[in-house]
Amino acid sequence: MLTSHAPPSLVKALLQLSLPPPRTVSFIPLIKILRFRTLWNSFRHFSTMSDVTISNKTAAVADSSPEHVTGDWYSVPDLRLRDHYFRVPLNYSVKHDGSPKISVFAREVVTAGKEEEQLPYLLFLQGGPGCECPRPTEASGWIQKACEEFRVVLMDQRGTGLSTPLTPSSMLQFGSPTELADYLKFFRADNIVNDAEFIRVRLVPDAKPWTILGQSFGGFCAVTYLSFAPHGLKQVLITGGIPPITQGCAADTVYRAGCEQVCRQNEKYYKRFPQDSDTVREIVMHLVESEGGGVLLPSGGILTPRGLQLLGLSALGSSAGFERLHYMLERVWDPVLVPGSRKQISYYFLNAFENSLNFHTNPLFAILHEPIYCQGAPSRWSAHRITAENEIFDAIKAAKEGRPVFFTGEMMFPWMFDEIHALRQFKDAAQILAEKKNWPPLYHIPALNENKVPVAAAIYYEDMYVNFKLAMETASQIAGIRLWITNEFMHSGLRDRGAQVLDHLLGMLNGKKPLF
Repeated sequence: MLTSHAPPSLVKALLQLSLPPPRTVSFIPLIKILRFRTLWNSFRHFSTMSDVTISNKTAAVADSSPEHVTGDWYSVPDLRLRDHYFRVPLNYSVKHDGSPKISVFAREVVTAGKEEEQLPYLLFLQGGPGCECPRPTEASGWIQKACEEFRVVLMDQRGTGLSTPLTPSSMLQFGSPTELADYLKFFRADNIVNDAEFIRVRLVPDAKPWTILGQSFGGFCAVTYLSFAPHGLKQVLITGGIPPITQGCAADTVYRAGCEQVCRQNEKYYKRFPQDSDTVREIVMHLVESEGGGVLLPSGGILTPRGLQLLGLSALGSSAGFERLHYMLERVWDPVLVPGSRKQISYYFLNAFENSLNFHTNPLFAILHEPIYCQGAPSRWSAHRITAENEIFDAIKAAKEGRPVFFTGEMMFPWMFDEIHALRQFKDAAQILAEKKNWPPLYHIPALNENKVPVAAAIYYEDMYVNFKLAMETASQIAGIRLWITNEFMHSGLRDRGAQVLDHLLGMLNGKKPLF
């Protein structure tokens, strides 16, 4: 399979692997492995040239690399997998040869023994933005269910995982914040869909349409797909991911509506764990009274009262999140081993705080989070402006008045780029993106109104991340969509009960579920 996509020089080298072995037979397997690894790594390395600069000269130099490289099958329990690397344009709006190239990685997954079967393809679009696809360790959850009838494709969205990853270290290669911002503007849903189409016509036999499953931000991408490339779609499944589609920047609407659900989740949390109200107030006052208004984090950042509120991002909106937060808080203080020593926050808690945010591994989530709502208008740090309108999110005021300190939800703030070490280098680039006005469209309402692709979507009634009312408004614009509205699951339903959720959605499209 690899040789069908590789240049002659690479084919010749690969074919040498099958030559009759010399007398030193015992060393041949190792030589084969090392030679193939060298060739494979040379392909994977090509994308670094276009990461450093987006000049036409760089793009021209890298054009000799193959568009598609396929690896061999390998195994995890009950599944067979193989890796694909695609060389795609950074910018699809210019001529194919005129744009720098990046790598997009996709992992093909089938049930063991079905490698050669003619199965329909299902592309999974991961949540985010800026998060890579899951790495299967066994046949379980929605992947196991999907593999009963599909050949599953797990695509790392551009900039994540193995798709020319944009990490805190790799992004430092850019010479200025302006260069970085100019690069990052190509990493939204529109170009993720372009990558998916690039892959589909090269991977699916006869370039037939495929099924897509979009979770959270992946559902946003699915609606973009329906807007601009419905010819590539056989059917669409969405879980917790129907976006607002109004022209301009929808972020203000999103955060105003979202604040209500965030407040309800805080209230429910403190009902479950009333003892934590005093604990959180004590932490806030400890941070206020600390030198510099906070304490140092293990990475070199600083934990402040407003930073502490970020714990709601991962804790308030997913299953077991309440429990994880409570168990973090019960270990917030170090024991006083020496009488008279000052009380201090434990290393355990500080480390758990940073790991809960994951910005050191997925910085794009913070940098691009508000731009995903922009069509022809800037976000101007929407969450920062909207939460400032409501004093209920003023942590210091709440602590001093004896009220519960409310955590924030899926909200990004400009001060995070001062207080979180992994984000500090990108403060200026994030500011440029926050002020950018000429964002291209992500949705085409007339096309959605005339949609012919079968669509089934799970809408979670108490979803903290994707507001129920806004999701319903958009759903009314997608012709033929079938909705499963439930409060049985939170936003993490696909992860928690994936087989059940996927089976229900497929049943809605294949006639197993009643129409009404």
